Amino acid sequence: MKIYAIGDLHLSLNENIDKPMDKFGPGWEGHPGSVEKAWREIVHDDDIVLVPGDISWALKIEEAMDDFEWIHNLPGLKIISKGNHDLWWSRIKYLNSLYDDIVFLQNDCYAVDACDIVIAASRGWPYPGSDEYTEHDEKIYARELQRMRMGLDAARAARPDSRIIACLHYPPSGADGRETEFTRILEEYGVWKCIYGHLHGMPAFSRGIKGDVRGVEYSLVSLDYLGAKPKLIYDGDADGEAK
Repeated sequence: MKIYAIGDLHLSLNENIDKPMDKFGPGWEGHPGSVEKAWREIVHDDDIVLVPGDISWALKIEEAMDDFEWIHNLPGLKIISKGNHDLWWSRIKYLNSLYDDIVFLQNDCYAVDACDIVIAASRGWPYPGSDEYTEHDEKIYARELQRMRMGLDAARAARPDSRIIACLHYPPSGADGRETEFTRILEEYGVWKCIYGHLHGMPAFSRGIKGDVRGVEYSLVSLDYLGAKPKLIYDGDADGEAK
C-alpha cells in the first residue's frame, strides 16, 4: 500500500459548468485527461490518494456529482479535503454516504488500516503576514486552526503513537519557513508530513514552505506543480519514507 497526493483538480465535468483551466497556463490544457493517465499508470486499488482541496468548480453537491464519479472511477481510496473553491462542500455525513472509496475529511481523522499512519485535514487560510491576508480573514483563519486541531485531536485519540499526515489546502507558511499558528500546531502534535496545494504558476510555486522544517516535512502538491502526476508520499517501506 502506497500513499500519493495531488491537489487542485479543478474539475468541471458537469455540462452546465463552463470553467476551462487552459487560460491559467501550461499544464492545464485538457488536464483531467493528463491526471487520469498518470493516475492509472501509478496508483493501484490498494493505494491511497490524498486530494487537498479545490476539487470541483460546482456550486452545489448535485452539480459536482459528475466530478465525484470521475474520481470514484479512478483506482485507490481517495481522501478529499476542502479548498477555497469547493463551494459545494456541505452535509459531510451525506457526502460520506456516497462512495465506499472516497472519504470527505473534516473535523476528524482517517486511520489507515495497513500501516501506522493517520490522516487529518483543514482547508487552512491565508496566514497573518502573507500577501493574501487581510483583517477580514481573522475569523476564518481562527476557525480553520480549530478544524486542524480537531482533526489532530481525533488522530491522537485514534492512534496515539501513529505518524500523522496533515492535509491543508493553503500553504501553512512561506518559503522562509517562519512560524505561524498552523506550523506551531503541526509541531505541537508531532505531525510527520504536511501536504498542501493552492499555489499555481512558476512565480507562486516558490512562495510555499517546503522540505523538513522543525521536524515536519512539507510538500506542495498542486496539480500544475506536479505536472498532473500524483506525488508519492509514503511507499510502504520499513522506515516509511517515500523514495
